[in-house]
Parts: sequence; C-alpha cells; structure tokens
Amino acid sequence: MHLEVIKLPPEIDKGKPPVLFIHGAWHGAWCWAEYFLPYFAKQGYYSCAFSLRGHGKSNKTSDFRWSLISDYVADVRQIALELPGPPILIGHSMGGLITQRYLQQYQAEAAVLMAPIPVNGLLNPVIRLVLRHPLLFLWGHLRLGWYPFVHTKNLARELFYSENIPDEKLDKYFSQLCDESYLILYDGLRKISDTGMITCPILVLGVENDALFKQTEITTTAEAYNIRAHIFPDMAHNMMLEKDWKTVADYILDWLNKINL
Repeated sequence: MHLEVIKLPPEIDKGKPPVLFIHGAWHGAWCWAEYFLPYFAKQGYYSCAFSLRGHGKSNKTSDFRWSLISDYVADVRQIALELPGPPILIGHSMGGLITQRYLQQYQAEAAVLMAPIPVNGLLNPVIRLVLRHPLLFLWGHLRLGWYPFVHTKNLARELFYSENIPDEKLDKYFSQLCDESYLILYDGLRKISDTGMITCPILVLGVENDALFKQTEITTTAEAYNIRAHIFPDMAHNMMLEKDWKTVADYILDWLNKINL
C-alpha cells in the first residue's frame, strides 16, 4: 500500500525515539505538517506524519469505503516499521482510537491521545451529531461515505475549529479534507474493554470547546488507563491547528521529558 509520508529528521540528534503522528477522520498528514512536525523535529525528535489509506495523497482503493480500524492499524504498522526505532505515537481524534488498537498488538515507547474517540465508543457522539445534522447522516448513508459532514466550510469550522479562525486558514484546511470510510463510523462504536493490555505510558488530552467529544468522555478515557486527562481551555477539536497549538505541543514535550523520552 502506497502511503503518503512526511519525515523530518531532528535538527540536533539527541538520541530520542521517533515520533509518529496519526491523524483523524477526514484529515491527512497535512494537519501535522504546519506546526507539530517541524516543532518536534526542532526539539530533537525524528518526526513523521503520514496519511492513512484513502486520505491525503495516499492510495485510495475501490474498496476504501469498507476500510476498518484494523486496516488503519495496518497502515500505522507499515510506517512504524520504516522508522529508526519503536515510536512515540501521537494520535488525534480517530487517530487516538487507532493508536489504542495498535497498542493492543504492538509496542511503542509512549502514546499521546489528543481529543480521542472515547474509550466507550462513538455511540453517544454519533447520536449528538445525527441529532444536529440528520439530513447529512442520511446523505452519508446514501453515498456510503461521510464527506457530507464536512462538505462546507461552515461545517468544518463547527466540528474542528474555534469561531475566530482566520478565513484564509479555514480555506486552506477545508480544501484538504477528504471522504471517510463508511464502515469506520460503525467500527468506532465498539468499546475498548481490554485497556489493561496497553502498558506503555499514556497521556490523554482534551479541549474545552470540542464539538465532537464531551469533556466527560475524555476524562473517562483517561480513567480507563488510571490517569487524569488534561483539558486545554478556549480551544477547539483540532488543537494541533488552533492558534495556541504551541501550548499543546509544549505540554506533550514536557510530559515526554518527565518520562525520560
């Protein structure tokens, strides 16, 4: 499978593990490339972001709409094996769920879950989304894909960004959104019940103004790993592209330093 990959070597090699960034639904490697990727490389990390199958510039096969989380886990594994060592995984939204599923099969140095799909599954978030946009849900079923939920700039702003995002940035980010697998929504309904299988250090982050996941869902996810979530105020779902993205990045870097990574 050809997958789009963006790799940045560390500005100064400090012997740190590589960092692998995993994007969420409708997104691609591009969402990490603007800020997080160069910033982590500047801090001495070999930094890598890639686009899951059917996203960004990665291959989109005719059966993409039937892709499951396990397929996306296979994509992560493909890229992880190309890195110079076991990675630190940083997954956002759906990427947070993919990260957890990956860790049930493979090892990583550590994992950061940024506004992740809740450990209890997508049922409640999907119900809220359907109640807000029932016609878009119907349209998605008719076309067997979930692009309708992000097909306008206003919808993209509603789901992912703060109201005050500059128009030029919203235009740029919106233009790169893509379709999403039809089955992913239903595959995401499954709970992660065997969190005890995951033994590496985990950090769970949320935001105050998340249009997709409630703070209680983020804190419940953290509690499943016997840790406390950190919630960033005045920030929306796509925290890696918000104006205060550096606050998030520095919090992650400080945590990595505390666990000697």
